[in-house]
Amino acid sequence: MNQEIAETTAPPATTLPHFTVLLSSTRRGARLARLLAEAQLRRWGLPTKPADLLVAELAANAVTHGRVPGRDFRLTLYVIGGILRIEVADTRGDRLPALQRPSGEDESGRGLLLVDALADRWGVAEDRFPRKRIWAELRCSSPEPDPTDSGAPDSPALSANDRTHAAES
Repeated sequence: MNQEIAETTAPPATTLPHFTVLLSSTRRGARLARLLAEAQLRRWGLPTKPADLLVAELAANAVTHGRVPGRDFRLTLYVIGGILRIEVADTRGDRLPALQRPSGEDESGRGLLLVDALADRWGVAEDRFPRKRIWAELRCSSPEPDPTDSGAPDSPALSANDRTHAAES
């Protein structure tokens, strides 16, 4: 009798769309991360742009700046409440990325500027040593109007990225 009650009153199991894969810390692994992410987003019925660009940049950073020989990086995608979260974890927790403004002559160093421009929010999280996770979030649905923004072209309201980074400062 008690078992029947427990079975009928148990909350329904809900699964969140998620995808995770370990990939080699090589250029080929970074390319595969982008291709697998695109395929998974299509399976979920989500747009692949600009998520594929974010995955490509975060994976490229993991194999360039987070590479430890013999260690893989992990790509994770999941959707919660209309937000797609992209996470890339590598094993160089001692090297945390920072947003920089390279000079016009620099041949690299613009990757996080791209992430900052494309993502609604992004950040870095320390993980169990020696790992770190760099994450970026994108809205999957149309954005809700901001009640503080009149919608006028010259409105002084901050963009979503400005609000996120202003709040973190």
